[in-house]
Amino acid sequence: MKYTLDDFARLIDHTNLHADATHEDMKKLCDEAKKYHFKMVAINQVQSKFCAEQLKGTDIDTGAAIAFPLGQQTIESKVFDTKDAIKNGANEIDYVINITELKAKNYYYIKREMQEMVAVCHEHNIPCKVIFENCYLTKDEIKKLAEIAKEVKPGFIKTSTGFGTGGAKVEDVKLMKSVVGDDVKVKAAGGIRNSNDFLAMVRAGADRIGCSAGVKIYEALKRRMEDDHVDGIEINR
Repeated sequence: MKYTLDDFARLIDHTNLHADATHEDMKKLCDEAKKYHFKMVAINQVQSKFCAEQLKGTDIDTGAAIAFPLGQQTIESKVFDTKDAIKNGANEIDYVINITELKAKNYYYIKREMQEMVAVCHEHNIPCKVIFENCYLTKDEIKKLAEIAKEVKPGFIKTSTGFGTGGAKVEDVKLMKSVVGDDVKVKAAGGIRNSNDFLAMVRAGADRIGCSAGVKIYEALKRRMEDDHVDGIEINR
């Protein structure tokens, strides 16, 4: 498939999840998302209303992070926060799983958590992205989580928060995609800072890229196309 520059832009979740982000930072994030036509702004839940107002009338989504970045909240708390974010304008949700329960092999809990989060999002017809935080997981745990997701069918499974000990890895994206196939999409996030990293994740099977370097990546891809005198980049997956 040949990806145009705008196709690439529409893969990007433009991200600012820092605790010290100001209103000016959030406005800048939204203004950049509008300028470059990114798919979404990825923000902490409390910023949902502000960003939704900034993006009103556009096709750019407001993505709220739930139980971020640790995932250490009850299912009931995660569901409440999701409903609150949606009420305040969020139209995509990224939540972090309870890694403690996964490590305990409490797969019933993990599945129920995923089902309840997905149900809230489906009720409002918005995507739910399940953050694995792969840096803390074994390959078998990643595979098991992906198998649960294949059954529950969230919109996406996601590699990382970007706040753990490691970020997205090509081999993890490939593993996740190999399990869910076309039933669930994969989002790569964490440590994706240049166009080579970006293209590697897309080639590995990622359908969405979460990054704070979206503008830099976009401009690099634009220069690459201009230098090669092409209107798109062929990606084999």
